Amino acid sequence: MTPEAFNALSETEAISLLSPLVSIPAWAKTVSEARPYSSVEDVLRCAEAACDNWTQEDIARALSAHPRIGERASGTGKEAQLSRGEQATLNISQQAVIDALHDGNLRYEQRFGRVFLIRAKGRSAEQILDNLQRRLQNLPDDEDRETAQQLKEITLLRLKEIFQS
Repeated sequence: MTPEAFNALSETEAISLLSPLVSIPAWAKTVSEARPYSSVEDVLRCAEAACDNWTQEDIARALSAHPRIGERASGTGKEAQLSRGEQATLNISQQAVIDALHDGNLRYEQRFGRVFLIRAKGRSAEQILDNLQRRLQNLPDDEDRETAQQLKEITLLRLKEIFQS
């Protein structure tokens, strides 16, 4: 999609396109309402700035739509399709890695009360597992910031993909 095509969408169409990228309605509305854009870079700048307004409640809502890392997203919606595509690149086939991710996910959820979120694209299963182990040592405020950053990275990567197709 080009910025011109994005600009030409109705408000409803633009929000429908953006909503599966992150389950934060205010973000999609902000990015949509800032049209028209003159370039992809302008869209990305606006989208990134809109991420900085996320509240803890926004992030919790968005996390509820994400599967555990290493597990297949259920459902037929666009967000589930995006998650499956992102995690498909992990190619997790070693039982030891599968078991370690499962155990780490459970320990993370017990410690922080939410699903472990990490940008999977561009990372190996081993890198994700190393990050999971490291982040289990984070203080809650530090982990809140790191989770928000990972959600932002995922969202912006998904947005870039719209403009690359």
